[in-house]
Amino acid sequence: MTTPPKRPLTLRDVSDACGVSEMTVSRVLRKRGDVSDATRDRVLAAAKALGYVPNQIAGSLASQRVNLVAVVIPSLGNMVFPEVLNGINQVLEDTPLQPVVGVTDYLPEKEERVLYEMLSWRPSGVIIAGLEHSEATRAMLRNAGIPVVEIMDTDGKPIDAMVGISHRRAGREMAQAILREGYERIGFMGTKMPLDHRARKRFEGFTEGLAKAGVEIEDRAFYSGGSALAKGREMTQEMLERSPDLDFLYYSNDMIGAGGLLHLIDQGIDIPGQIGLAGFNNVELLQGLPRQLATMDACRNEIGQAAARIILNQTVPDPDPEVQSQITLTPTLSLGDTLRRRRPG
Repeated sequence: MTTPPKRPLTLRDVSDACGVSEMTVSRVLRKRGDVSDATRDRVLAAAKALGYVPNQIAGSLASQRVNLVAVVIPSLGNMVFPEVLNGINQVLEDTPLQPVVGVTDYLPEKEERVLYEMLSWRPSGVIIAGLEHSEATRAMLRNAGIPVVEIMDTDGKPIDAMVGISHRRAGREMAQAILREGYERIGFMGTKMPLDHRARKRFEGFTEGLAKAGVEIEDRAFYSGGSALAKGREMTQEMLERSPDLDFLYYSNDMIGAGGLLHLIDQGIDIPGQIGLAGFNNVELLQGLPRQLATMDACRNEIGQAAARIILNQTVPDPDPEVQSQITLTPTLSLGDTLRRRRPG
């Protein structure tokens, strides 16, 4: 693990990088005073490259941190991230630290803006979803001078700490489970791709797992919108009209998988005899479906708790060296009622 810098970047760092005075840098960043366009562009470019974020805390508080933990997530529109937030809150609720949330909608440029504003208030730590960020975001995280925990994914190199699961491994394990049950003609449906890097990695692991057994995905569909039951119904109907011989459908998340399940039930299709199904996330809300969807638990609450413990540990005077800072959790596969189990003998 790389150690964060002991101090955040200052106006002097930006001044040295672009060759103008600290006063000029301050004028540009605070949008005050008369500065030429060329100088302004040079200052802004240097600040962005360094990852410098102005300090919004004024006066006597300017050298201090506030008891806030910035939590940057891609969405509140599905059931995944609220469970992560619940885990964070469970750990922090009896401490001085308070989580504050920013939402990026899976957009790298919005992630930059959200993180910039949150860091300007000098939080005590950052918890941010994913390992893939723009260069500007990475620079801000590297030079924030505070604990940073990247969550949900461990398929990559973190800036500081990370907590999550291997999505490539999750995809491979799902492929192996499907093949063990005798399915051979497989379709895949995914949402928020390619912006959702974790869904993309599961897809890559899934295709790799199939390829090792000499099986290829026969049909696939990608949708850039959100995870919705209605979209799952629509995508499933369209795919089976194109490829009626498919015997298994793997969905990038449970919500579109549940939509596909409802469509197949409406059509009177034998599940899992004629067609098997599986999703991802083990969303508790869907446990009331007519059939229990095969899925994989992404350890969301545990991820939130572990990330909060790392932040909490690194903000006390004497951190506990036993608290791990890079944690890979193991998701649990549930066959449900939609992934055919082979009979003995």
